[in-house]
Amino acid sequence: MTTSDRHLQRIAALLRQSEGTDNPHEAHVFLTRAQELATRHSIDLALARATDTGPTRSTPIARQITIGERGTRGLATYVQLFLAISGANDVRVDIAHDSTWVMAFGMETDIATVELLYTRLLTQMVRASRAYLRSRLHRTKPKIGTPVHGTTARIAFQNAFADKIGERLTTARDATRAHMIATTTDASASGPSAALVLRDKQIEVTDFYQRNSRARGSWNPDKRRRRRPAPKAAIAGRQAGQRARLTDQPALPAPHPRLRS
Repeated sequence: MTTSDRHLQRIAALLRQSEGTDNPHEAHVFLTRAQELATRHSIDLALARATDTGPTRSTPIARQITIGERGTRGLATYVQLFLAISGANDVRVDIAHDSTWVMAFGMETDIATVELLYTRLLTQMVRASRAYLRSRLHRTKPKIGTPVHGTTARIAFQNAFADKIGERLTTARDATRAHMIATTTDASASGPSAALVLRDKQIEVTDFYQRNSRARGSWNPDKRRRRRPAPKAAIAGRQAGQRARLTDQPALPAPHPRLRS
């Protein structure tokens, strides 16, 4: 078993612990620790790569990842969740024009981490939005805004959920990076600093993306619906994103439409 395989198993084991708690604080801690572990491992690999000039040195890859079948409701919000997780893990993304799949560009372990987090958080997002719609709170006259259609409420809820997840993961990543940069700076005489290898890694991933991306144009989800105000649903979505625990999500088959960036 490789080091990266063991790393992913450790993250998966940590995430599974959250399924045994109904405490929102504990659920938050589990997700934070998972991202912290992912960030530490990613930096450790980057530091190792900085001194590896051999033919087996790891380099960025591109991987197609299924979002859902054509015609499935809510795929654009699924993509938003994938983007939120990718942004915290150094992965660039191209998106199919109908949101059925994405192409992820980055280091193999970073992409695998994104897939793992996405798989577990997607089910939570969908279940939470369905529970909100069943409550019919979006149909009652609220103090904030006006009653909205279920589709509008679902989109607002799931986009807000994805945004909150992105904030949580990014906060955990930034804190871990700051600690490791300070640590390696203090010991810089014995090797490259984390700040330096992270910069070099970002340049390498960006260059790989620019050379290999086949995207043309811009990805535009249904802006008409997304722009309709649904403040209660958005608030509920952010609250669900803050409470999110991690559950399993089965894989779906992927068709092959053209890409959008």
